[in-house]
Amino acid sequence: MKTLAQHNSKSRFLKSCAALVVIALFAIGLFFKQSTVAANTGKTEPRHNAEKYQRPRDIPYPKENFYSSERELLGRTLFFDPRLSGSNWISCASCHNPGFSWGDGLSKGIGHGMKELGRRTPTILNLAWAELLFWDGRASSLEEQALGPIASAGEMNMNLDQMVGKISSISGYQELFKRAYPGESISKETVAKAIALFERGVVSGKSPFDDWIGGNDQAMSAEARRGYALFNEKADCVKCHNTWRFTDDGFHDIGLTSPDNGRGNILKEIEVMQHAFKTPTLRNVDRRAPYMHDGSLGTLEQVIEFYNKGGAVKRQSVSPEIKPLNLTDQEKHDLLAFLRALTSVDKPVEVPSLPR
Repeated sequence: MKTLAQHNSKSRFLKSCAALVVIALFAIGLFFKQSTVAANTGKTEPRHNAEKYQRPRDIPYPKENFYSSERELLGRTLFFDPRLSGSNWISCASCHNPGFSWGDGLSKGIGHGMKELGRRTPTILNLAWAELLFWDGRASSLEEQALGPIASAGEMNMNLDQMVGKISSISGYQELFKRAYPGESISKETVAKAIALFERGVVSGKSPFDDWIGGNDQAMSAEARRGYALFNEKADCVKCHNTWRFTDDGFHDIGLTSPDNGRGNILKEIEVMQHAFKTPTLRNVDRRAPYMHDGSLGTLEQVIEFYNKGGAVKRQSVSPEIKPLNLTDQEKHDLLAFLRALTSVDKPVEVPSLPR
């Protein structure tokens, strides 16, 4: 039989063990709390310029070409119809393929007669908010832009008057136009309006970055959060890739070796516009290789290294923002992780049945 002393000794031992367990649990909890606070408030996670990156609620359709489901269907049908080309085999979607984030995956576009074009096909993603269009900004609206590739001899090679005649002869199109633009005839203008309306609706969805900037601390990896800080600070990508679309809609000479004069072909007297090209959106950028207006860089790693070195050539027109960044290997990795966090999973595009 145990003595009273033995009983008291065992009781004190158990109480000591219980106290140690409580202290250990408290210490563990404090550690994780401090780690979480550090992760949420430390250097790697500040939400720089958060107000600039808020997604808009609505797509800005102009009042003279307001949205309707009938207009969207007509525009989508025209967009995917190769009969808008002189050869009857090139459609708008041939170059602006939703499977390639509305590009074509080629270094340079392929046009009429399978001839290579001079520039890479730009995406039509999020163009509803764009100010000037094409790599050189030669179109001021989507309506103006829509007809350019159709009429271009090197691209779709279709005489616009002949295009109107061809479409007008198709009974299925007669009904689509009647529903979409009642009281308006089938014309170059209504074709342009319908395609432009469809293109305005090509908008990237929410990405991990959008969830993170909205307050979800776990939506982006630690690497991507560090990359975001670099994007806004040391790498200073935000100078040109700003707003929720990650473009300033401006034109810059970034120091490529391409002889193409870009915006300088239009603004010949302005030095900074020589060899300048439109800043592309970074939304879904990891789905649009190769990169640059000439498709000269095959991967995002090469793009980051190009900017890290401060461009490839020096000339008077090169933007002052193009300078060596001195990024470490880890910083390059983090910046790449952030760029990939801008990719959204978008719903598949429904390819329409073409009218007869």
